[in-house]
Amino acid sequence: MNILVTGVAGFIGSNFVYQYLKDHPGDSLIGFDALTYAGNLDNLSNIPEGEKKRFHFVKGDITDPEQIKATFNRYDIQGVINFAAESHVDRSIHDPAIFLRTNILGTHTLLDAAKTAWLRDGKWKENTTFLQVSTDEVYGALGPDGLFRETTPLDPHSPYSASKAGSDLIVKAYHDTFSMPVVITRCSNNYGPYQFPEKLIPLIITRALDHQSIPVYGDGRQIRDWLYVMDHCRAIDLAFHKGKAGEVYNIGGSNERENIFIVKTILQFLSEMTGDSDINEDLISYVTDRLGHDRRYAIDASKIQRELGWVPETSFEEGIRNTIQWYLVHRNWVKSVISGEYQSFYKKNYG
Repeated sequence: MNILVTGVAGFIGSNFVYQYLKDHPGDSLIGFDALTYAGNLDNLSNIPEGEKKRFHFVKGDITDPEQIKATFNRYDIQGVINFAAESHVDRSIHDPAIFLRTNILGTHTLLDAAKTAWLRDGKWKENTTFLQVSTDEVYGALGPDGLFRETTPLDPHSPYSASKAGSDLIVKAYHDTFSMPVVITRCSNNYGPYQFPEKLIPLIITRALDHQSIPVYGDGRQIRDWLYVMDHCRAIDLAFHKGKAGEVYNIGGSNERENIFIVKTILQFLSEMTGDSDINEDLISYVTDRLGHDRRYAIDASKIQRELGWVPETSFEEGIRNTIQWYLVHRNWVKSVISGEYQSFYKKNYG
């Protein structure tokens, strides 16, 4: 089976490649990525020799219909897993247009190519699936109680989450209108190896190691449900192979934590693991809250647990320690990606 995996050089996409190639020796992955600032081919440099022949990389833009069509034709694509997205909320506030283009128009381009390749004489080719990787941010914000369920109405509050909600609705429309075999997954906040340093957890780690201030929005009491990336990858694998067409599956780690707790925990673990007493809470700097900042997210993942048998396997403490250790070992990777266009954004917004 040949599967097109978009956004393959990014954080979750690259982790998924490692997991999938190991677990499915009969399948091949065609990795597709535009290699924008957050995409790095070095993220895929550790694919084992015996698995490299089952991975093929194509540099391309998901909004380019000719590139997508050519890829479908060349590799006889039987499945699509769409990780490709602009995903940083701060960037979406500064420049919404690229989020609308990539996340909405790009998703439509992929859907249209899959429909052209898989629909013949009113019948869909067997064993084909289009999986859209989305986010819990499309649901908006929760109060102090309650959980996001698959039936929760969409209520996005940032250009990023609005663009993801729009792409989800287009995917749903292709199922409802054309009976296309689609599955949508919506995950909580991911963390783990290869995450670009603009996101909260790697930002804390990389800045603390350099004894730089750690920016905390508002009072830091915003709550997120944290999910270790490899647990997420296993859930996507299950949803792709066993999920019911037209269904949405929420994926959460059942690890609700305030942002300030995350910051303090990482500083404590970093100090212990490096023996550096200068890594401490004095590095915390409270800054003006983000525009439209949702207060709390929390996922009800009971549907995917009940129907597909998925459960998160990595405890929060284990996942955080694994993540810190990875960044300690890969400090040169961090320095190599914090450059150029990203460096200017990093300095402008974080000092």
